Amino acid sequence: MKNYLREERINKELTQVQLAEMVNVSRQTIISIETGRYIPSVLLSLKLATALGKKVEALFELEKSD
Repeated sequence: MKNYLREERINKELTQVQLAEMVNVSRQTIISIETGRYIPSVLLSLKLATALGKKVEALFELEKSD
């Protein structure tokens, strides 16, 4: 799964810590999502999208290999 979390976070001028606090997870979780090592749950995906003012589909994209 490809994600655009880092780009959208930077566009909103948020640090990883700030975003993590907004969605009640650790900074390590944000790092893991941004680097593609962790695929967030539906609930966390919705929280991230809401925090960034985006639709889930704008943050996460299925790849052919998924």
